[in-house]
Amino acid sequence: MESLEEKTRFIMKKYGISANKSLGQNFLINDEVVSNIITASEISKEDLVIEIGPGLGTLTESLLQNAGKVIAIELDERMIKILKDRFFMYENFELINDDVLKVDLAQLIKKEKEINNLKNAKIVANLPYYITTPIIMKLLEEELDIESITVMIQKEVADRIIAIPGEEYSGAITYSVYYYAESESIMIVENNSFIPEPEVQSEVIKLKIRKSPVVELKNKDLFFKIIKISFMQRRKTLINALVNGGIIKDKIVAKEIFEKLGFDINIRGEKLSMQDFARLCEYVK
Repeated sequence: MESLEEKTRFIMKKYGISANKSLGQNFLINDEVVSNIITASEISKEDLVIEIGPGLGTLTESLLQNAGKVIAIELDERMIKILKDRFFMYENFELINDDVLKVDLAQLIKKEKEINNLKNAKIVANLPYYITTPIIMKLLEEELDIESITVMIQKEVADRIIAIPGEEYSGAITYSVYYYAESESIMIVENNSFIPEPEVQSEVIKLKIRKSPVVELKNKDLFFKIIKISFMQRRKTLINALVNGGIIKDKIVAKEIFEKLGFDINIRGEKLSMQDFARLCEYVK
């Protein structure tokens, strides 16, 4: 049986394709990684799968065999002919040549679930590393009707995304993701699993969308604004970050609020839990 590496090299040679660095392309050639992504995403014939950045179709083939419908969104026009040639026989395949950040995913999911009588929508992707965070935040902040997001991304970013708020590796994105989803690591992917080899390690993670958020918020925009400002100046104390960021008027007021909340006046934002930030948001408001 032809290996994924052999198949990938054949397709690249046939179509005269090389990876586009500006689009962050690295072609996956590890069969085990593909198998683990498919298993982790728990796809069935009742599912609509949206694949972001299918590239040569490495994941697409397995997705089509397991899902009710696969919609692949690909920006690189060079890949469109390859994907059409490879999968035109599949009735459950649809291809969109566009930037996923510009696609109305909410409307797309609603339409497809109704027309094809599909139960769940899931995102599965080997995401371009240079645009990982904007894509994940779009998927979460738009509160799409999806069940899960299973993606391969740069390990350094994955560590922040799947961290527990207030613990090691916490960043602003940690809190945002934790608000919307439960996250878990599926596997570490070594550099030699790709053509060409990236300079960084990769990781497959899964986000299960929460049915309800972990904290009740009266002002979600302010909550995330406070978190963002807290991490924009990581080396500063939280008081300094909030005053410099215009969230609190001055240090005197800030110290009064911190005393009421029982916070150490020298604490940094990365040490606060979701509940701590929610309480802070109430006082600031």
